[in-house]
Amino acid sequence: MIVEFQRLKDIENDRIKLNWNLQRTLAKVNYHIHKDAIKENLIPVQLTKLQISFVYANEADMLNVALFGKTAQQWRMQNPDAEGNIRDNATIEQLVVLSNMESIKTEKPA
Repeated sequence: MIVEFQRLKDIENDRIKLNWNLQRTLAKVNYHIHKDAIKENLIPVQLTKLQISFVYANEADMLNVALFGKTAQQWRMQNPDAEGNIRDNATIEQLVVLSNMESIKTEKPA
């Protein structure tokens, strides 16, 4: 009975992991769309590469603070031993919200 219970838990964990991987992939795709929208709409031609990187970082931090309540840097300082970044450690629900936020941010106002 214990072996069967463990087998069922393993199947459940695999399904949860697959759902998380799918949501993380979706979040990464939306990130690229969001990044392109930033490039097209928020970055003046005269900025240096360093200044451009700050624009992208600020936009990412704005979403991170809205969703997680902290920037990526703050998360790294609080989780020095964690693998990946703040988004890699997000729940499925957080990734869905993040994808939606990034998608909404790419829309031009009417």
